[in-house]
Amino acid sequence: MKYWIWIMSALLLGCTSNSKNIDSVIQMQLEPYLGTWYEMVRQDHAFEEGLSNVTATYSIGEDGGIDVVNRGYSSEDRNWREAKGRANFVNSSDVGHLKVSFFGPFYGAYVILELDKKDPQYAMLSGPSREFFWLLSRTPTMPKAVKRRLLTKVRQLGFQMDKLVYVQHTYYLP
Repeated sequence: MKYWIWIMSALLLGCTSNSKNIDSVIQMQLEPYLGTWYEMVRQDHAFEEGLSNVTATYSIGEDGGIDVVNRGYSSEDRNWREAKGRANFVNSSDVGHLKVSFFGPFYGAYVILELDKKDPQYAMLSGPSREFFWLLSRTPTMPKAVKRRLLTKVRQLGFQMDKLVYVQHTYYLP
């Protein structure tokens, strides 16, 4: 677990700006975004390698920041892995550009590229570069047409499609 957190932090170290030609969603409301999301698709990275049943849960922390808990199952270890972090908005709380830290004072960009407005059922995220991408859903499945549309947009934005991992969900978490 410490290795997972260290790798993620090292990759995101100090990179809190958006990737070139990628815009964050605007007029975002935080409350509907809070709660648990299921990871549907991601770019393959060492800190999530081999994980299935990956979720991200967001809540308001005691200090008003955003608490983040990422959780996934490692079939190799036959164990759940969990990483806890903190996120804060970079400029304004209505712009989907945050900085997140899973390790001390080191922050990385967390950019919400697309999000349903009123009752969000999916979210598209990137990190500080086009080497980090996640597609999230409120449920362990996502309609194929929605997934296809979002992945087409990701391709158009220049993300590497050959490194995508389609996340399996066999354990449904509370």
